[in-house]
Amino acid sequence: MTSPMLPPEEYLARVLRTLKPLDPVEVPLARAHGLVLAEDVRAAVPVPPWTNSAMDGYAVRAVDVAATRRAPVTLPVSGDVPAGAAPVRLAAGTALRIMTGAMLPEGADAVVRVEDTDQAPGAGPLPQRVEVRAAVDPGANVRHAGEDVTVNQVVLRAGTRLRATAVSAIASVGHCVVRAVPRPRVAVVITGAELADAGKGLTAGTIPDSNGPLLSGLVAEHGARLAAVLRSADSPNALAETLRAAAADADLIVTSGGVSVGAYDPFAALAAARGQSAGPAGDDIELATAKVAMQPGKPQGYGAVRADDGRRVPVIGLPGNPVSVLVSFTTIVAPVLARLSGHDTAAEPHASHDGEKRTTARAAVGWRSPRGRRQHVPVRFVASPDPLPAGAPPDAVWVEPSHRLGSGSHLVASLPAAQALAVVDADVQAVEAGDQVRLLALSSPAAPVPGPVR
Repeated sequence: MTSPMLPPEEYLARVLRTLKPLDPVEVPLARAHGLVLAEDVRAAVPVPPWTNSAMDGYAVRAVDVAATRRAPVTLPVSGDVPAGAAPVRLAAGTALRIMTGAMLPEGADAVVRVEDTDQAPGAGPLPQRVEVRAAVDPGANVRHAGEDVTVNQVVLRAGTRLRATAVSAIASVGHCVVRAVPRPRVAVVITGAELADAGKGLTAGTIPDSNGPLLSGLVAEHGARLAAVLRSADSPNALAETLRAAAADADLIVTSGGVSVGAYDPFAALAAARGQSAGPAGDDIELATAKVAMQPGKPQGYGAVRADDGRRVPVIGLPGNPVSVLVSFTTIVAPVLARLSGHDTAAEPHASHDGEKRTTARAAVGWRSPRGRRQHVPVRFVASPDPLPAGAPPDAVWVEPSHRLGSGSHLVASLPAAQALAVVDADVQAVEAGDQVRLLALSSPAAPVPGPVR
């Protein structure tokens, strides 16, 4: 009896239920960009750390410069205050030339902009006297110590994704190390006796291995660390040994091939041997396969390997055809990486989104879709058809399949032309020109999906 296909959401939820974020570690701030904070960050120093000048000009006592252009005040200049220097005390009735960001000297309570004096901006010799042509109030053009952040104030909460601005803020409050969820280490395992190294001569029945480079690149593009790329023979015993080797230095293992019902599908064979302690899986490998209602990518697998150090290393088994690999990585592995790295619950201040890079477009041409399976078609953006299909808005974004054969799972050479995946619901048998389709962005930063994120 044929088992029913799982809806993609149900299968993904089943996989994610077995996962949790990696244990946090101490990370140097220089390597923390893109990670997720594991604990609150409190200010070790105030920001600014001391009261300083917000302008190039002259540090004064406000009471000494009750001036106007018609009645300027002239003060002797007793010295310079460059940024990064400890200034001398300002004597009453005098001025100190001061640079933007320099510490405000004791005795001063305001800064007169150089534009409000008789002196020219920029480098030049220290004047003996300065004519002040505008009055200032106490505190004018001054940044007070701690006015942004005070000592021990929470600057960022645990769970925050560390974008460039967040890393900058952490540095500003005196920290050089943070506690964060590390980048997952991903081991790629390629199965398939028909695969040969790229560039090598092909013998009968062999093809170049394109999945190794594809998965390696996708791992990097999703912010994870590539731990290893391993090749396994098409037998359960060989795959079991390769998975054990991969688990030693990985937080996730992604395999390609061997998840279907063929006579030489090692992942499926290992899954069928689950629980047989004397079999190739032993008691340290637990795998399962599933049929998912998506096209391409119906056969899928997941599970775990227990590493020698006792860690449970999750395994995601993908089909072997390259387009299936791309679609499966985008829809399944990417959310898994987000879970392991803490990104699926990460707080991003001032952002409002549903966690997925989705938008919509109009189909410039029609194509067929398999009923009962959600279709993911690699597409590229094209100019508006002429004439426009009836009812299509004039400002629509238009796409067409990046290959005339649409979502064929073997069409690897046409993948560079794909800029997104068009998502067609399982109850749709045909997409007509002018129909609206959802888009799922691919990871490549060179091919952003236009339009607002919805």
